[in-house]
Parts: sequence; C-alpha cells; structure tokens
Amino acid sequence: MGFGAIGADIGVGYTSALAISAISEKHDSSGDLFKTMLVGQAVAESASIFALVIAVLLIFKKVPEVGIHQAAAVMGAGISMGFGAIGSGIGSGIPAGVACQGIARQPTMYGRIVVTFLIGSAVSQTPAILAMIVALMLMFVKFNNDPLTAAALLGAGICMGFGAIGSGVGSGFAAGEACAGTARQPKASGQLMTNMLIGSAVCQTPAIFSMVVALMLMFVKFTNVPLSPKWAALIGAGISTGLAAIGSGIGGGMAAGGSCEGIARQPQTVGQVTTTMLVGQAVAQTPSIFGLLISFVLIFKSFPEST
Repeated sequence: MGFGAIGADIGVGYTSALAISAISEKHDSSGDLFKTMLVGQAVAESASIFALVIAVLLIFKKVPEVGIHQAAAVMGAGISMGFGAIGSGIGSGIPAGVACQGIARQPTMYGRIVVTFLIGSAVSQTPAILAMIVALMLMFVKFNNDPLTAAALLGAGICMGFGAIGSGVGSGFAAGEACAGTARQPKASGQLMTNMLIGSAVCQTPAIFSMVVALMLMFVKFTNVPLSPKWAALIGAGISTGLAAIGSGIGGGMAAGGSCEGIARQPQTVGQVTTTMLVGQAVAQTPSIFGLLISFVLIFKSFPEST
C-alpha cells in the first residue's frame, strides 16, 4: 500500500497543479476545468485502489498452509502490486493535467480533449492491472512447497512490479501530448488519437515482457534442479526483465509523445512522424529485450550445484 500510493499521489498533484493554472488562465471555464480535474484525479487514484485491495486481501486472507513458498508468494504479491501501481498513477495524471490546460486554450474542443485524456489514462492503467493479476495469482494459486519455488515466486513479484513502472509513465507522456496537440490543432484530433494509441500500445511491450517472465517463474516446473545457485538465478531472472523494462517503457513513451507533438505542429507529416516514432520506439525496446533474454537464460540454464 505504501509504494502503491506514491504514483497516485504524484498524478493527483500534477493534475491539480495544471488545473489551477488553467483556471487562472480561463476563469470563465472553471466549471468544466474543475470537473475534468476531478475525473482525472479519480482515474489516477485507481492504481492506489488496486494496491488497497491487494493490501486488504493480504491482511485478511486465510493461509491454508504455512511454508516458505507461501511466505514468498504473499511477499511477491505485495511487491508486484505496490511497485506496479507507481507508474500507472503518475502516467494517468499527466494527460488529465494537460487536458485541463488544453481546455483552457481551446474550450470548444472540450469533449474531444476529455475523450482523448480518458482513453490515454485508461491505457496508462494497464500495467497496474497486469500487476494486480500477477498479485492475485501469487495469492490464490497453489504452488509446490519447496525453497526453489519460493525463490521463483518472489522473482515473479519483483519482475512484474518493477516491469510495470515504465510502461505506465510512458503511456502518460503519449496521452498528454495528444491532449495538448488536440487543443493546438483541432483538425488533427483523429490523427493524434490514432498516433497516441499506436504509441501507447508499443509502450506496453516492456510490461508484457515482465508478465511473461513472471508467469514462467510461477508455472515452469524445476525438477531435479539443485537449490543453490538456482534460487539466485530465478530471483535474478525477475530482476533482469523487471528493471530493464523501466527505461524502455519511459523511453518509448517519450518517442510517442514527441510524435504527437510533431503531428500537432505539422499534420501533413503524419506518415513520416509515425514511422520515425515506431523506429525510435523499437530501438528503445531493445534494452528490455536484452533483459528478457538474460531472464530466459537464467530460468532455463542448468547450473552446477554449488559446494
């Protein structure tokens, strides 16, 4: 719950700050701006509500059997949801705040801007939802009671928790620039929406990589495998993809945001700008792919038993 509240707090504060600035700029639209701010804050709060749900379940869930694997599972569930909510909270607040600025500058585009920010904020919540799914699986799926499984479950929580951060923030960058571009260039709103969705979808790739590794750690059977050093390899596999996904998610979002900004300035360059965005995002995803490859090696390589 503690980590899960961080992103939502930042997202809500960012929305409030830009809404206040927008109201001072366009006080006759204060009603619409106030409503937009509240809706945006509500969406940003969703990530912390997910964390609250998991925290309450962790506190009150009855554990049928006590063992090291169960301890690792519940700890992994908390890590997955806590860290997984950070990026989504921040990412959802970015388009909400920028939408308030856009409405102040172009009140006639109120409806279109609100739709753009709501869709963008919803996409930003996707990594937190993935983290919640992994957390629930860690809590309620029955796993083998052995130390190696415990290491794998802890690695799964670490992988998904950290792996969701970058994708949540990155999608917020794309949505924020799409809102700003809609206010600047109303006729290009359709192109901006399409570009935002494509860019945001690519931003989700690192979080999906993290979920893939988390699922593999939870469900691959490790039979006749020495505990040491394999336990360290399994935790390392979660760390590898989880941390590698942070930068790739944020970097991909920067490219998507820049693309939306470029289209708003010069709508006729949409083809070139979108192509450049996709190439830039593909390169930005490379480090997370490297992390994924190392995770595969750590999971499937046979290590000699340490003495």
